[in-house]
Formats: sequence, C-alpha cells, structure tokens
Amino acid sequence: MSAVTTTTVPAAPAATPDVRPRTRRRGLSPGRRLPAARLAGPLLVLALWAAASAAGRLDPAAIPAPWTVLRTGVHLWTDGTLAGDIATSLQRAGYGFAIGLTAGVVLALASGLSRTGEALIDGTVQLNRAIPTLGLIPLFILWLGIGETFKIAIIAIVVYIPIYLNTHAALAGIDHRFVELAEVQGLSRARFVREVVVPGALPGFFVGLRLGVTGSWLGLVVLEQINATSGLGYLMFQATNYGQSDVILVGLVVYGIFGLVSDSVVRLVERRVLSWRRTLSS
Repeated sequence: MSAVTTTTVPAAPAATPDVRPRTRRRGLSPGRRLPAARLAGPLLVLALWAAASAAGRLDPAAIPAPWTVLRTGVHLWTDGTLAGDIATSLQRAGYGFAIGLTAGVVLALASGLSRTGEALIDGTVQLNRAIPTLGLIPLFILWLGIGETFKIAIIAIVVYIPIYLNTHAALAGIDHRFVELAEVQGLSRARFVREVVVPGALPGFFVGLRLGVTGSWLGLVVLEQINATSGLGYLMFQATNYGQSDVILVGLVVYGIFGLVSDSVVRLVERRVLSWRRTLSS
C-alpha cells in the first residue's frame, strides 16, 4: 500500500482590529438652539450699564442707573401715567400696522401674480420707498389734519413698504418649474395660489412682517411728539422739556421691550408655520 501524504496549509493570520483613532468630523451647523438665547445680549447690556453706574463711570444726570429708571417706571405705572400712555401707543401702532399689513399683502399679490398689476403697482411702490416716509408728515398734516388720522396713515406706510417688498421678492423667486407642474396637474387658480404661491411667499412675507413690526414702533416714537396729548412719545417729549432723563429712558426701555416681544412673537409664528423647512435656524 502506498503511503498517503498530507500537506498542511498554514492558517491565515487572525485579523487584527483597527485601533487607529477615529477623528470625529466637526459639524458645520450652528448647533442646538439655546434656551432664551435672545435675552443674553440685552442682559449683558443691562449688566454693563449697572456696573458702570455703580462704579460712578456714568453721569447720573445724563444716564441714570438702572435702579433709578426702574423706580421711576414703577412710580409712573402706579399713578396711571405710564399705563395710559402705553394703551394709547398700542392702539395707534395696532391700527397703523393692521392697515399696512393688509395693503402690503394685497399689493404684493396683485403685483406678483399679474404683469399688469406689476406694471401699475411696483413702480409706484418703489417711488414711495425712495421718498423718506417721515418727510411726508407735513403733507399728510395738510391732507388729513393734525389729529390721529395722519399718525395712523404714516405708520401704515412705514409698515406696508417692507411687507410688500419682501413678499413681492419671494413671489418673483418661486421656481417656474412649480408653475409648469401646476399647469400639467390642471390646478385651478385658487389651488395654485393656495398650494404653490402661499408656501413659496411665506418666508419672504415673514421677513417683511418683522421689519414692519419694528417700523411701526420707530414711526410711532416720532409721530407721538407732534400735537399729541398722550402716548410714550409724548411722555418722552415732555420729559425732555424738564430734563427728566430717567423718564426718557423709561420710554425707551418700554419701546425696546415692545419691539423685542413683538419680533419674538413673529419669529415663533414663523417657526410654527414654516416647520416643514429644514434651515440653519431650525
């Protein structure tokens, strides 16, 4: 019998695990939203103001300390002066903002969805934008009198211009492929506006809305110093005559709080309405 020879095949070496350190790729997004992040800046300014006042770096006659302004504000609120002026200012700003918002949206839709509307409206709005709005005050006083009407009209103009410009720009920026797709699908005019135009214009509309809200407060502080008997602007104007810088700062702080709160409300509504978007801010 012949001997059977066997050949031994050397075993393959066991695979060694990759022990090289893995470098984590740095994210490019801004990161997670911090709670109450928008209050950090105002609180820092307040802290610096308080520290400078406590160290005697600020002239109390020109820039009173925060606690002095707070004490003055509490006194004005207690005797009813500040509450009444705030109510009057809110009413004026509310009326003017409502009219400006309606005009801005209607004109933007008419101009953005029709070549005829664009020819008739856009050039006029651009001309109005080039004219300083506060420069129209003397003319509006001649037209509407020196009462409340001209104040509301000026605020409406200040509000409608940014809303129109940003909404119109958003409408013009809608991809034409969506229009072609809507035509292929046979969408009616109403469904086209509801399902294509409105979602496409909302981002620009909210930008204009934020600018309009801020503009209403900026216009109000000037208008309330013209033949007014109440309002925050009137309160500050009277304080100027008597050299009451603490009262002036109370009015400015209230204006700042109103501006910050109203802008935050618009931003909150924007995030809820446009929750379907994935952006850096979200």
